[in-house]
Amino acid sequence: MGAKKRKRAEQLKELKKTTYSAELKNCPTSPRKMRLVADMIRGNEVNNALDKLRYNAKEASERLEKLVLSAVANWQAKNENVRLEDSKLIIKEIYVNQARTLKRIRPAPQGRAYRIRKRSNHVTVVLGDQIEKEKETTGGKKVNDTQTK
Repeated sequence: MGAKKRKRAEQLKELKKTTYSAELKNCPTSPRKMRLVADMIRGNEVNNALDKLRYNAKEASERLEKLVLSAVANWQAKNENVRLEDSKLIIKEIYVNQARTLKRIRPAPQGRAYRIRKRSNHVTVVLGDQIEKEKETTGGKKVNDTQTK
């Protein structure tokens, strides 16, 4: 392995130590329906997002609730001495990608057939700290509220 490649691999390894994520693969819900629920919790605090998912009537919210709980469990595995309530975790990223589409046939009039596309998706959730989000939005600088009038 070359020096550049080794250096990049070490950087990615260090980054993975501070990244807390979970993935859901081949979920048999259309990506469009899943995105509706994912957009609802993006950027929220974890406890707030779990409450929203728990009391939402959509079927996709049950799957996303399990996924967020899995990401929280991954966070707890890396941070054993820190309480979840004190950490102020937020849902930093959540994105829904299209997975494979199963093609089925439905009989139609006059001997024809209509194609049914049964879509599925992949969902990825990345958790982050509230402090990290503030640094990203302000560029690492302090924002003075008295200047903006």
